[in-house]
Amino acid sequence: MKYAKVLHNPKAGESEFSKKKLMAMIRSAGFECSYSSTKSKGWEKIEPAEAEMIILAGGDGTVRKVAGALLDKKLPVGLIPLGTANNIARTLGINGTPIDIIESWSDSNIKKYDVGRIYGLRKAEFFLESIGYGVFPRLMKAMEEKGNGLEEIPEKRLKLALETLHDIILTSKARYCKITVDGADHSGDFLLAEVMNSQSIGPNLNLAPFADPGDGTLEVILIAERQRQEFADYVLNKLHNVEQSPVFNILKAKNLDIYWEGRLMHVDDEIFQLDKPKEIRIKLQEGVLQFLVPSEEKPEKA
Repeated sequence: MKYAKVLHNPKAGESEFSKKKLMAMIRSAGFECSYSSTKSKGWEKIEPAEAEMIILAGGDGTVRKVAGALLDKKLPVGLIPLGTANNIARTLGINGTPIDIIESWSDSNIKKYDVGRIYGLRKAEFFLESIGYGVFPRLMKAMEEKGNGLEEIPEKRLKLALETLHDIILTSKARYCKITVDGADHSGDFLLAEVMNSQSIGPNLNLAPFADPGDGTLEVILIAERQRQEFADYVLNKLHNVEQSPVFNILKAKNLDIYWEGRLMHVDDEIFQLDKPKEIRIKLQEGVLQFLVPSEEKPEKA
């Protein structure tokens, strides 16, 4: 029997999973565990000697919140995705019902997860999914202004986000971005500049469909003015449930410097309004998190 510490966002997943229901599922799978709500004080007091693993139940925002307390702990994390987009879980191949996910942990299949360290930004020191400028932080701000109570059903909220993003793409002004990727200059005018560690961001935008958060590289996506209509069409197709792989150029990076002529940016699911444009530096830190993921299915022998 493994001893685990459960960290749970009770507001995630339309509050479908109560503490009682969640703990019953986990214990029935053979885990002895203690419980902390990420909405309560003191949840971040995690001592490796007190647990063999962390069980994390919540969405992408909860994963990032907890990750800050786990960067130096080297504890494997069993993730039960309960959010709206669940981009981190999707990138890790974690899907299915919570029961299926919990049962998969018995395989002890560990996936290391890289982290992007940020230098020059006071309010954020790292990212798990992505950091960027342009239309995506504008979308986040627009959705925030519409109100948290708007469209509570996840599918409708995602649809609203895609509709809003489509309008933003068609009306946004391309801005100058000075960017150096592993010593090479890629500066220019862009609608979007994203440094990604996950395959998708926001309303399941699969801008880096082959990204591997444990491969020791980040993906840099730069969408230029000439690609405006192509980007808008990609989002429009998603609105009509037509999934197409985007064909935007993807740069691989370990270290980069980036300066955007604007003051709005995001780090994962947080928006930052800067006092003035500023240059930041990003360095990849490899394998600092560990997630339990389903084992790859092996083809049956004939």
